[in-house]
Amino acid sequence: MLRILEDIRNAQRNDPAARGILEIVLCYPGLHAIWFHRIARALWRLRLPVLPRFVSHVARFLTGIEIHPGATFGRRVFIDHGMGTVIGETAVIGDDCLIYQGVTLGGTSLTRGKRHPTLEEHVVVGSGAKILGNITIGHHSRVGSGSVVIKSSPPHSTIVGIPGRIIEEKKDTEVTGHELDHNRLPDLTAKAIAALHEQVQDLAREIADIRHRPVVAAPPPPGLTLDEIEGAFRALDRSAKDASERAEPLNDGAGI
Repeated sequence: MLRILEDIRNAQRNDPAARGILEIVLCYPGLHAIWFHRIARALWRLRLPVLPRFVSHVARFLTGIEIHPGATFGRRVFIDHGMGTVIGETAVIGDDCLIYQGVTLGGTSLTRGKRHPTLEEHVVVGSGAKILGNITIGHHSRVGSGSVVIKSSPPHSTIVGIPGRIIEEKKDTEVTGHELDHNRLPDLTAKAIAALHEQVQDLAREIADIRHRPVVAAPPPPGLTLDEIEGAFRALDRSAKDASERAEPLNDGAGI
C-alpha cells in the first residue's frame, strides 16, 4: 500500500494534468501497467509457467503498455500516457525515471542473457524513442523524442537523432524534477548544415575575390619560349584528333 501511495504522489509530481487521487487511480494506464507488472514480476520470480506472461498480456490489453515480467523496475518510475510502450525481459529501469508514450526498450540479440537496456536513476526518455541492446544510459540523462539509441551514454547526457548522438552536459546544468524541454534539445543536423553553409559562403567570397583580381600571365619555364610551348600544345591537339579518328571505325563495329 505504501508503494501505491508513493506511485500516486509521484504521478502528481510529474504530471501537471493530474486533478486528484481518484482520477490518478482510475485513469492513469502507466500506473496500472506498473501495478500489474509487480504482480507478474512476483509470479516470474516464483518460476511459475505461463501465468506471469498471461498477467502481462492482460495488462497490455488494458493499458496498451507491454512490460515483460522479467524487467526490473526501481522506485517512483512513471510512465506518462504510455500507449505503445514496450519494455523487454532484461531491461533495468532505475529510480525516478520518466518514460513517455511509444518508447521501446528492446533487444538486438537472440541469445539469452542481458540483451536489453539499463536506465540509471533520473533518466527521461521522450516519446517514440527507441533504446536498443545491452547498453546503459547514465543517470540524469535525457533521450530526445524519436531518437534511436544503440550506444551507452555517460551521466548528464542529452541524446538525440538517428542514430542517437551523445552530448555531454555539465553537472551544474542539472535541473530539479524531470524537465525534458523538447524545444531546447540540440539539433545536430541543423548545426552541421549551418557549418556547411558557412563554409560555402567563405568559398563564394574567395572565388569572388579571385575573379576580380587582374590576370597575370605566368612566365614560361626556364629554357622554353612561348612559341615552343604553343607548338607543343598544338602537337598534342593533333595527336588527340588522330586518335579519335582511328577510334571511330572501331566504335562502328569494324574488326568484329
